[in-house]
Amino acid sequence: MRFKLRGAGVIAAAMALVVVSTGVYFGYRQVSQPGCSGEAKLTVAAAGEVAPAIEEAAKAWVDGGAQADGVCVAVEVTAQEPVDVAAVVAGKHGVALAGVGLANGTATMPDVWVPDSSTWLLRLQSAASGFSPTNGESIARSPVVIAMPEPVAQQIGWPQKKLGWNDLLDGLTKSTALKPGIVEPTRDAAGLSGLLALGAQAGTLGAQAQNVQTSVLRALASGKSALRTDLLARFPRSTDPASVAQALSAAPLSEEDVVEYNASKPPISLAALYLEPAPTSLDYPYAVMPGTDPMKAKAAEGLFRVLTAPDFKNRLGKQHLRSADGTWGDGFEAPAGAPSPAGTPQVKPSGDSGGTAAGTSDPAVVERTLATWTAVTLPGRLLAVIDISGTMGGKVASAGGKTRMDLTKAAATRGLGLFSDDWAVGLWSFSSNLGGGRDYKELVPIQPVSSGRSALLGQLTTLQAKKGGNTGLYDTILAAYKNVQNGWQNGRVNSIVMLTDAIGNDDPEGGIDHAGLLRELKKLKDDKKPVQLIIIGLGDKVNRGPLDEITKVTGGGLFVAEDPAKIGDIFLQAISLRPTSR
Repeated sequence: MRFKLRGAGVIAAAMALVVVSTGVYFGYRQVSQPGCSGEAKLTVAAAGEVAPAIEEAAKAWVDGGAQADGVCVAVEVTAQEPVDVAAVVAGKHGVALAGVGLANGTATMPDVWVPDSSTWLLRLQSAASGFSPTNGESIARSPVVIAMPEPVAQQIGWPQKKLGWNDLLDGLTKSTALKPGIVEPTRDAAGLSGLLALGAQAGTLGAQAQNVQTSVLRALASGKSALRTDLLARFPRSTDPASVAQALSAAPLSEEDVVEYNASKPPISLAALYLEPAPTSLDYPYAVMPGTDPMKAKAAEGLFRVLTAPDFKNRLGKQHLRSADGTWGDGFEAPAGAPSPAGTPQVKPSGDSGGTAAGTSDPAVVERTLATWTAVTLPGRLLAVIDISGTMGGKVASAGGKTRMDLTKAAATRGLGLFSDDWAVGLWSFSSNLGGGRDYKELVPIQPVSSGRSALLGQLTTLQAKKGGNTGLYDTILAAYKNVQNGWQNGRVNSIVMLTDAIGNDDPEGGIDHAGLLRELKKLKDDKKPVQLIIIGLGDKVNRGPLDEITKVTGGGLFVAEDPAKIGDIFLQAISLRPTSR
């Protein structure tokens, strides 16, 4: 039985969706084996495209007398989308991954997990310190390529010309002829790999880097799909030139996706562009999950030996996958121009950069990339509230003597540059006694960035720490919450982002206290009109406890930049925060 989750045909795509939602199990039980007794039943969750190869190898192993320390081994393999297993793992550890959301109810925690990419393990390990799977070695590989309809690829010089990332960047930012797409990169490893590679290349452009990165993200977002099958269905379904011109013309996909798509004999085949530096490959890590029973762990060792034996390469070839070393076995139908071996070294949470400028094993880079993607592609309604109390004028040694105020303004300005015209943004400052008996001052009301961008930038540049100014924190939080709630808009994330040194509420006029603020916020909170409060605390004197209690009432969160020089990355995480979908 052949099983695919990444297939491109219409019937295959429909079946794939059914399989994702229900799960398909490959179980093999050996009732009695010579020389063994009892039974250790090993459960394996694998990405759909590699599951059939694992199933065949496991069946042969069990039929041949699989055992571990004298105990008979049974293996049950289930094909599960990596994002669904990641949601289960994240939920178990009480953390959230950007874009992943809650577990769907059908995915389960296996003994062994073989996702399509080690970036899933990297993201989970970065978020959950208690998640520590063992082994983690690659059992298969599929390079990430830029897929293009062959006529489109030929127009830009394929296959004669060796194309690079700058060619693609030019096409994405300087032309309307190229219609790009991507599978949501917070939920798809190939989409994430392509996004990282494009971001790395744009980052080499000096002063133009942020503008190019933002343009690329917006171009990709215009053609994003939640599911890979939906994206594949948008490639041209007719040879008519007009149809080709209107259809999807470029997307980061795995080599396996392209081979499988072409195997369905579409009207127009896809070309696979192997750009250099190569994006991070899908590497199919064999992860033995923490807490696995010792006998099952022994069985997992035995299965791993089977999946790294020489004959497994041919099983992978039938599924359009390469072996872990980047070469292919019998039955593999290589795309035109496919190199062998191919693919980047395995991603691991270490100093190894993945072997290329485009690959990365730095979880901070991955999270920053995903945060930028979310901020740019999911418009929101935001009120930025910036502390201008006297302590914000303090210099930061790690930033060359710049003040906290300088760093805060720079982070806010950079963040504003990411916002598309679809965002609505306002700006307040706060300290104490800023006029009218208030500790806060509205500088720019919340309005579309399309009309308010210049006013926001102008007001940001004028912000200065108020010499001797105190911190009317709690009165400002309450007023900001009421303001955003009163203008609440459906279909957007309505939020407040407060940047402060957050030493505490220091209001010489008295004002509301902590307990009073919590009572008022609980009264105001409306689950039908949620308002997220995100507090970014600067420095190592942030009083976390009271601020955590506040954000637990409102939703949102507290982010602390103990080194204020790193506020830029923290600000990016904050503005990308979205409520967890249920």
